[in-house]
Amino acid sequence: MLRVAVVGSGPSGVYAAQALVQQDAVPQVHVDVLDRLPCPYGLVRYGVAPDHEKIKSLQGNLRTVLEHERIRFLGHVEVAAADAPPGTGLSTARLLRLYHAVVYCVGAARDRRLGIPGEELPGCHSATEFVSWYSAHPDSSGDAFRGSSLRPVHSAIVIGAGNVAVDVTRILARGAEELRPTDMPQPALGALAGSGVRAVHMVARRGPSQGKFTTKELRELGTLAGVDTVVDPSELALDPRYLDTAGLPAAQRRNVEVLRGWSQLPPTGGSRTIDLRFFLRPVQVLAGPDGRTSGVRFERTEPEGPSGVRGTGRYEDIQAQLVLRSVGYLGVPLAGLPFDPAKGTVPHAGGRVLRDGSAALGEYVAGWIKRGPTGVIGSNRPCAKETVASLLADAPALARREVFAGDPLTAIRALGLRPVTWPGWLAIEAAEADLGRALGRRSVKIPDWAGLLAAAGGE
Repeated sequence: MLRVAVVGSGPSGVYAAQALVQQDAVPQVHVDVLDRLPCPYGLVRYGVAPDHEKIKSLQGNLRTVLEHERIRFLGHVEVAAADAPPGTGLSTARLLRLYHAVVYCVGAARDRRLGIPGEELPGCHSATEFVSWYSAHPDSSGDAFRGSSLRPVHSAIVIGAGNVAVDVTRILARGAEELRPTDMPQPALGALAGSGVRAVHMVARRGPSQGKFTTKELRELGTLAGVDTVVDPSELALDPRYLDTAGLPAAQRRNVEVLRGWSQLPPTGGSRTIDLRFFLRPVQVLAGPDGRTSGVRFERTEPEGPSGVRGTGRYEDIQAQLVLRSVGYLGVPLAGLPFDPAKGTVPHAGGRVLRDGSAALGEYVAGWIKRGPTGVIGSNRPCAKETVASLLADAPALARREVFAGDPLTAIRALGLRPVTWPGWLAIEAAEADLGRALGRRSVKIPDWAGLLAAAGGE
């Protein structure tokens, strides 16, 4: 029998666990799925926007996997530094003493920065912070957005051209009543209801044919009640591929067609506006008299080569009281594992962790920490299968490794950790359903550590 630990319960971790128990080559594989949080599903719970219920319904598929008889969920278990004191987590070295193999599926938790002056000003934040706040991530203080902090914000700038940028743009522009049926935490719903935002500028440094958003996400911006979606046709025309889309991949061609359609629509007099801008590169976050963010200075860019841009020396200031950067993610080093800071990933070969160029028996990676923050949720399935194939090929050698003879959960508890098991997670779900009923809503997320752990029943 092989005991395998999967670190991370997002899609990549759950798909890895599923592949391990569904294969026939090594039938007796038992998997513990560990997560630092007391709740499973990773970014499906804490990254997918609350109004994207179809995507969030993927939790049902992930639940089915985690309820498999040879898979066990252990939440509230952090993988910590090798020299961490007792009770603060598991080291990577200790994991290898408890399990025949460990698959790290820890994602990419750090956002990329713009690297421009003024980025530290109050009112300038990462989109990750905003998403964590409205998704009720227990690590999020939400101080920058809670209460009446959004009331004086009349204009917001979202820098980026991916799906996360589209998500935060949509949430800022959407009416609170449309968000009320979602599982958004009550404090976030209240703050957005009192928001003064009337204009959201989503700004990209490149052209419309190079946007990373999917067409489905993009189209949603044009369906919001009381919102005008504005596109400047002269900016679209700067893109050489805009006039002749024949050579574009189908997804980019559809994006361009959507943007072209919006550029030809007259304003409807909506109470809010989404302004999509292209070929503008941020060079400075501007400060107002109160020392807070007052806008962003952009340099106009122009196409250079197949997909690049260059500055033109012409500048434009866009006024805003809130700036959210959404320019990508980076993996975070995990103490005890090798790390490539340039790529933000763990060096690997087919999912096998490489130490000094050689595969380290028993250590594997899958998901963003393996390949970088690319692809959609479904991209994690083939990625996990590749890693699991490598692990199964190593199974004879893994079975000979000397590991803890008893139940790893016993050893984890002996370290002073208090894992939240599946019944604890079900208790959290029940508590969130009760909270929603008390508020006259559907299930509403509990947004803090104390609330989640109390709901889990003190495990």
